[in-house]
Amino acid sequence: MPIAMPAEIETITSLRGGAVAAIRSADLDRKTALAQESATRWFARTLSLRSPLDPALADRPGRPERPELVPPKHMEKRSLHTVKGRIALLHAIAHIELNAVDLALDIVARFATEPVPNSFFDGWMQVAFEEAKHFRMVRTRLRDLGADYGDLPAHDGLWQAAHATRNDLTARLAVVPLILEARGLDVTPALQVKMRETGDMESAAVLDVIYNDEKGHVAVGAKWFRFLCARERRDPARTFQDLVRANFRGSLKAPFNDIARAEAGLTLTSKSNS
Repeated sequence: MPIAMPAEIETITSLRGGAVAAIRSADLDRKTALAQESATRWFARTLSLRSPLDPALADRPGRPERPELVPPKHMEKRSLHTVKGRIALLHAIAHIELNAVDLALDIVARFATEPVPNSFFDGWMQVAFEEAKHFRMVRTRLRDLGADYGDLPAHDGLWQAAHATRNDLTARLAVVPLILEARGLDVTPALQVKMRETGDMESAAVLDVIYNDEKGHVAVGAKWFRFLCARERRDPARTFQDLVRANFRGSLKAPFNDIARAEAGLTLTSKSNS
């Protein structure tokens, strides 16, 4: 006998409607289920892109009462050689992956009226599906260690980047996949090594999955950034630099994972700006 899905998932109105419903959900199990079910139906071409019945896009994604959101400078750093330290790192990663779910869905929902091919939405729904998978994997690992998402504070910088680029798809692609996700390619290999050094092979295996999938996510961003630049006859490298200066606060420092960035097709920028 098939398992009945929640009514909200049964009544997805369109791809945009499913994405909006997932973004708005404060129940994280429902959020990830909506994201993955919307992706599955879209890939099967059983959903339209948009519908007059779609709910309105929220200014902020739905979240449970915890974790408490604090400024990044207030986030405590701990050694990975302790269980508490590994929990803190995994909690931070879970928070990043949860935001990544909403960011991928927001690109789909917010820019559903853009004149782009359906393959644009294919790419971002694949990203949303995999980010939901990542969040669940990290949360399961946290629970294995006696913790859960929400136990520690987290910061709100990722969604601030989405808000800053809410009216410009090219800027969104420059800031989110080409800066924020690309940064994950730079820092994750060292974390994988440290996890293995501590003997936490289970957490290292989770990071392996995330790292390999994120290369594809950055590649999706690079592909469509170039597409938009070509259509508007703009130089990708110069456009990227201009958009970063206008929309991204902060600087990035070494290490830069040149091999992973090249595998993701991220060759349109210099290290100083990417």
